[in-house]
Amino acid sequence: QVQLVESGGGSVQPGGSQKLSCLVSGSIFVINSMGWYRQAPGQERELVAVITSSGTTNYADSVKGRFSISRDDATNAVDLQMNSLKPEDTAVYYCNVRGYSDYKGSAVQYWGQGTQVTVSL
Repeated sequence: QVQLVESGGGSVQPGGSQKLSCLVSGSIFVINSMGWYRQAPGQERELVAVITSSGTTNYADSVKGRFSISRDDATNAVDLQMNSLKPEDTAVYYCNVRGYSDYKGSAVQYWGQGTQVTVSL
């Protein structure tokens, strides 16, 4: 029932910018964190950025200073602003949400379907 809908993927030139958005629908009792991961062909999925319910952020070293993650608790949305994009940023980007499904504290995790970001000339 919980769904994560991503938007904003596509092709962009090196040095350009792109903004990814993720809207969470359905019922999640408590959301502890929202984040973005990415996976390049033949590579492991890796953390790009995450933001907790308290506002604490964490970024992969490769994107620090270029990417910025933000969340909107009113709409259950998380965005990833990507600037100064490089060809090595090319990957499928996945939205991720972690939290609890009920008052008893059952931990849950949800993933978006993934959106392709291609950085090339």
